[in-house]
Amino acid sequence: MPELESETRPEAGPEADPGAGPAGAFRVRPIATRRGPDPKQDRAARTRLLALTAAAELFAARGFRHTSMQDVADRVGMTKGAVYFHYPTKEALAVAVVEQHYARWPLLLTEVTAEGHGPLETAVRVLAGAATAFRDDIVVRAGARLQIERPQIGAELPTPYVDWTELLASLLAGAEAAGELRAGVSPQAAARSLVAAFFGTQHISDVLHERADLVERWSETAELLVRAIRAE
Repeated sequence: MPELESETRPEAGPEADPGAGPAGAFRVRPIATRRGPDPKQDRAARTRLLALTAAAELFAARGFRHTSMQDVADRVGMTKGAVYFHYPTKEALAVAVVEQHYARWPLLLTEVTAEGHGPLETAVRVLAGAATAFRDDIVVRAGARLQIERPQIGAELPTPYVDWTELLASLLAGAEAAGELRAGVSPQAAARSLVAAFFGTQHISDVLHERADLVERWSETAELLVRAIRAE
């Protein structure tokens, strides 16, 4: 997964490019919230990105309730007013982090799809890439925690897991059509099982080891599950 180079509102993804992945995967759904002005200059864009990155680090470590706008300002050495200029509320900061979390997945899907694998291998590689992102990408980690803390945040965050289930069901339906899936395996049931296994694995890895072992633990789990559904 690439590092965050600039904060952009998620405006494009696979739904805008039919060749980038299964239709409808990771649909763009902007979250309703108050927003600051779009930066017109590079310096303003860099300042906005610094605030977002600092917020992601704090949200990942402390959670939404125990992070203040002053904490964010102190972390990047700017005034609280400067943070408020770009993000009018703490909820707006949280929304920006969650939106960037979801913006990671269309990029990952596009990268894997471009490698030209069959649908089953594409599903395997997308989940492996997601495991790496959950381990290494602070925005992904922060977005995951904010989703868990959604009742504390005054914004309607996207319902988690739905897009992942739809994506994997689509890929596995393609695998079934290509003869890659074991006879009798339901693509929808297999997708639900993979999503449950992946997010359960990442949660356990987070609780026990701060996701340091996530890539290895998911590789173990994926090997068992894929062997169970792959055609012999």
